[in-house]
Amino acid sequence: VLLAIGRDACTRNIGLQTIGVKINEKNGKVPVNDEEQTNVPYVYAIGDILDGKLELTPVAIQAGRLLAQRLYGGSSRKCDYINVPTTVFTPLEYGSCGFPEEKAIDKYGKQNLEVYHSLFWPLEWTVPGRDNNTCYAKIICNKQDNNRVIGLHVLGPNAGEVTQGFAAAIKCGLTKELLDETIGIHPTCAEVFTTMDITKSSGQDITQKGC
Repeated sequence: VLLAIGRDACTRNIGLQTIGVKINEKNGKVPVNDEEQTNVPYVYAIGDILDGKLELTPVAIQAGRLLAQRLYGGSSRKCDYINVPTTVFTPLEYGSCGFPEEKAIDKYGKQNLEVYHSLFWPLEWTVPGRDNNTCYAKIICNKQDNNRVIGLHVLGPNAGEVTQGFAAAIKCGLTKELLDETIGIHPTCAEVFTTMDITKSSGQDITQKGC
């Protein structure tokens, strides 16, 4: 049974037009600047209602806290909507943080990026003999910024836990060199990010023969 639940931005009947707040007529969402400010300077919006932003509860909470601190606490910190770790909790989890490869190419140009990737075989899959080329990991690095990691993606068991840990490192400016210098914990799924040496551009085979 597949149940898909959609959410609508209910903004058309709450009086926004009366004070001149613009919305995206296609989806009812509210465009804002990088400080969650609408086209009307004294009106702000946060959370799932934002046009083009992530529909995630922790993001809304963080954005709300930072907005309150800017308005009333003298802070200047803004919400980072790019380096947000998130996970799809399917039977084989998918986790990501930072840019998808396509958006990274649009923003930085393909020639300025290096993409490292690998298939991997979780230890718990070895006993039942499950396919050793199902799980996948990828990092996207900006060659013009010391090979800084601007996107991390993982498909495998416990992807949420793996992604949450690496998200902090990405916020701290994680680079490919730092990953290479990090000693992996064997045998874990996360260690694949410390041993990547095949780039997408090389076209080399990433299939695995063992753990």
